[in-house]
Amino acid sequence: MKKNLILLCVLATLLFSCNKKKESNGATVKNDTLATEKKFSKADSIINKAIEAHGGKLYTTANYSFIFRGKEYRFKNNGASYIYSSEIQKGDSLIKDLLTPEKFERSINSKLQSLSKEDSAKYSEAINSVIYFATLPYKLQDASVNKKFIEEITIKGQQYDAIGVTFGQDGGGKDFDDEYHYWMNTTTHKMDYLAYNYRVNDGGVRFRVAFNTRVIDGITFQDYINYEAPLKTPLKDLPKLYEQGKLKEVSQILTENVVNNHK
Repeated sequence: MKKNLILLCVLATLLFSCNKKKESNGATVKNDTLATEKKFSKADSIINKAIEAHGGKLYTTANYSFIFRGKEYRFKNNGASYIYSSEIQKGDSLIKDLLTPEKFERSINSKLQSLSKEDSAKYSEAINSVIYFATLPYKLQDASVNKKFIEEITIKGQQYDAIGVTFGQDGGGKDFDDEYHYWMNTTTHKMDYLAYNYRVNDGGVRFRVAFNTRVIDGITFQDYINYEAPLKTPLKDLPKLYEQGKLKEVSQILTENVVNNHK
């Protein structure tokens, strides 16, 4: 009887110890999860508010066309899927590009072209890049986007939330290792400034200032003044350099003749 009592006490002690360990492990996992959620939730919240301010759910079925540097572009969204297209007349040749999640096609005077893998990738990136910038910040909710809150900052007397963005290699495109910063107006929640660095063609640093902001059937479109900064300038420093007049204007990004094709 005494042996049985001792055995029961040992088993009870072991069981109590195991349960405490499980509770401890559970608390650790729970705390780690909360820490992760807390770490990313502020950036997610700021991005989501910006997307909502620029058009929100209207983006999921948006069907617009616009002119950029003499070429007509069109994006037609259908939930997670899309059809991007562009066309331009060059002499006697009408060049049309078509990009979907599954394929890229180029036709000249309605004749489908046979493209190398390199050319197909180059043309795909070109059309995707133009539409990406024209529809910002909509694409910042993609799964390939890694975002973090940088800081609160004042630019030209207005408060902004700065968000840093990088892209995962899977789904992030050819230039997935580029770095971006976006400054969201804390009053309007709209994206007034953006910056990025890139490594192709010897690399570069750019800072863009939005102007001519207009809302067309619920979706915001903006033009940008494009400034250049010296190589390796930290993106975080660009707003201060802009205010000090130390950035060089190199171009203007004009999204013209915007048309809602749903009408």
